[in-house]
Amino acid sequence: MTTMFSYRNMKLPQTIERLPELAYNMWFSWNDDALELFGLINQELWDQFLHNPVRMLAETHPDVWEPLSKDSAFVKQYEKVIRQWDEYSSGTTWFQRTYPEFLHHQIAYFSAEFGFHESLPIYSGGLGVLAGDHCKSASDLGLPLIGIGLLYKKGYFNQKINKEGQQQAEAVSYDFSRLPILPALDDQGQELKVQIQLADRTVQLKIWQVLVGRVSLYLMDADLEENSQWDRDLTAQLYGGNQDIRIAQEILLGMGGVKTLRALGVTTAVYHINEGHAAFQAFERIKEQLDAGLPFHVAVEVIRASSVFTTHTPVPAGHDAFPIPMMEYYCSSLFAKWGEYKQGWTQLGLDASKQLFNMTHLALNTSALRNGVSKLHGQVSRDMFRSFHGNIDASEVPIAHITNGVHMNTWLAPELKKLYSRFLPGTWATNQTNEDIWKQLEIIPAESLWDAHIQLKEKLIRYVRSNLREHRRRNDMPADKVEEVRSYLSAKALTIGFARRFATYKRANLVFNDLERLDRLVNNDDRPVQFLFAGKAHPADIPGQQMIREIYRVSRMDRFRGKIILLENYDMNMARYLVQGVDVWLNNPRRPYEASGTSGQKAAMNGVINFSVLDGWWEEGYDGTNGWSIEGSNGADNEKLARENTESIYRLLEQEIVPLYYNQGKLPVQWVSRMKRSITTLAPVYNTDRMVMDYTNETYIPTLKRTMALVTDQYDLATKVADYKNFIKANWHFVKFLEINDGSGSRSVSSADAIPDISKSTKEVTSTIKFGPIWYKDTVVELLYYEEQPNHQWQQVIVTMNAVKELDNRVVQYSAVVPSHLRHGSHFSLRVRPVSPNFATAFELPLVTTL
Repeated sequence: MTTMFSYRNMKLPQTIERLPELAYNMWFSWNDDALELFGLINQELWDQFLHNPVRMLAETHPDVWEPLSKDSAFVKQYEKVIRQWDEYSSGTTWFQRTYPEFLHHQIAYFSAEFGFHESLPIYSGGLGVLAGDHCKSASDLGLPLIGIGLLYKKGYFNQKINKEGQQQAEAVSYDFSRLPILPALDDQGQELKVQIQLADRTVQLKIWQVLVGRVSLYLMDADLEENSQWDRDLTAQLYGGNQDIRIAQEILLGMGGVKTLRALGVTTAVYHINEGHAAFQAFERIKEQLDAGLPFHVAVEVIRASSVFTTHTPVPAGHDAFPIPMMEYYCSSLFAKWGEYKQGWTQLGLDASKQLFNMTHLALNTSALRNGVSKLHGQVSRDMFRSFHGNIDASEVPIAHITNGVHMNTWLAPELKKLYSRFLPGTWATNQTNEDIWKQLEIIPAESLWDAHIQLKEKLIRYVRSNLREHRRRNDMPADKVEEVRSYLSAKALTIGFARRFATYKRANLVFNDLERLDRLVNNDDRPVQFLFAGKAHPADIPGQQMIREIYRVSRMDRFRGKIILLENYDMNMARYLVQGVDVWLNNPRRPYEASGTSGQKAAMNGVINFSVLDGWWEEGYDGTNGWSIEGSNGADNEKLARENTESIYRLLEQEIVPLYYNQGKLPVQWVSRMKRSITTLAPVYNTDRMVMDYTNETYIPTLKRTMALVTDQYDLATKVADYKNFIKANWHFVKFLEINDGSGSRSVSSADAIPDISKSTKEVTSTIKFGPIWYKDTVVELLYYEEQPNHQWQQVIVTMNAVKELDNRVVQYSAVVPSHLRHGSHFSLRVRPVSPNFATAFELPLVTTL
């Protein structure tokens, strides 16, 4: 390993001696003045080094620093940034003000990838960027949060596109001494390492620290001489390798992550796993509880109570699942010591229908609070995992939703920050969830907002031309072909951007379904339209790579050359140019496969107008005035849906979007009005400050309080809850309906009858239930029927039945009053389910007896 280059051993002139402190904290990545400061050292190198300040410090000639320390402009900028950093570091935060009593209880946030900035390339796409934005807002808000992840020697991959449009995945290997990371140190100042048992051997992990404002992220690195080559490669590449590598990586992330927290001496009360990759954290924590003397079922209860699970995947095939023997092999040391609980551990992740060990099942079984990442995705997740929770309505499945957001200081263009600061109240950036503040955006003159937007558009076009020139030079294209890109694109033309992972459900090539209409749009001399595409396909995703080839092929046609552009090597740097500089953000996935889709949120706060299928976040963000909706029949087959969506795209472009953009001459007042509407309605809602506040209020603090209650008095309440669940599960089969009287004599209604006005008359329904050993007060008896709503949707109505008489042999009679037309079996059903004031959710114990 290369000797670490860090601010601990670098000497700079006193005037600028804290530069390394800035370089080694990712705070620089969302502070525009800090980014400008490092650019002042050498702008060409700064761009060449992908805005990596550590590499700037490491590779700038020592003779440069003394003159810089006497350069008044540089020193002035330096002092400004240091002042900002000190104020940020010491300022009072939202969490301090809101939850001062919980400042010393850490929240552990596990994720397989983190995307903070292009200078630390350990991310592949949306999941990682979301995790990075989550940590940034946690820092801004002052949460006591610690990130846990893996440090990938080769990151994801660099994307090259050859002359034929074929994606080529270029492997890279990073020198950690040139990244904004540092070795984590123990109490004696030695580099921190942990050990993890993997199958029949021990894997050594070195721990690295990434400073993210006030927050720290710890990354595990297996690339050590003590390990075998196979084990060293476990942290070589994100999402690489076969299933053996994948399960081993996930054991390192989950179980190794818990060991890392212990080695750091961190008091952790809440464990948040961002997707199922880290679900093995539960195994390590259960083992800890067993080692401490807790029974298995109590240990599971404690781990469930203290875990929060966020799922991002709306399709069953996207959830990692492994053959059970494979899981048993890699966890063999665990089972060797605690073999009597092997079946219990296996059951936690068992997908019985496929006889696989499913990581999402493990996460669901070991997390009391779970959520999807948009309102629609929450619904999709409840539908997907309904059978997992017994015979209940999908709306009752205990999976909530917290809609994703994006980190505003990272994604909002500096030009717009300055403009907003001129017209919005001075606290707008730190109070960005206040919708009233954003309404004042209306006072910004249309020409000021448009001028700023055109600046960003021109900056984007310069970047695009540079990207294309480099692509052509590398592919040995003739000089005239390299230079012709200087004439590509126009800042006056309506510019539409599409940039995301090239997965087939995202349908990047949908707009190519009608090349003749596309031709008429892009080649209209008076009202031209131009398209920009960017994204990577996973190296194993052949259909995704075929999409790239198709886009490239169309972009090379004479009639589309210079007007349809495919960019290569999509990363966070390119994403900023795109979401800040295009006019329209296009998103046309197959609904409901876009769990959230945060790129459109980044675009929205920059005044870029969304044009999207009503999927993910847009389904709740769109209000009819702040963008456009691509229409199609929900539930239609793929071909029909593609036809309908394509027609909708072209109809809206031809009849609404293009005319609106071009109808006002030099200053498109109506277009700017819609830009403002988009910003004011979306920016205060779809940001990670709001998202992290939601996680804190709805999951972290409730989880913390419940966990503390369970573990006090030597785990007294945890033991009672676990014993109660075991008792209920063992005896639930005794619960039986003996009799029901639906009072139908008052009115006879066949199942085919139209349901009349239910407000006219009521009747009493009674039921007799035998409970066996279970106390009836540990259950609730409910009557369920469906009621038509004004929107013609049917909504479940739940009526709690009252216990009116205790009979012999633990038999209880119940009654309820319902609309008189309802008949049992045809219109309503009854159910019994267990309840407890100590449950986190109503259906925490998924046992339901129905009639």
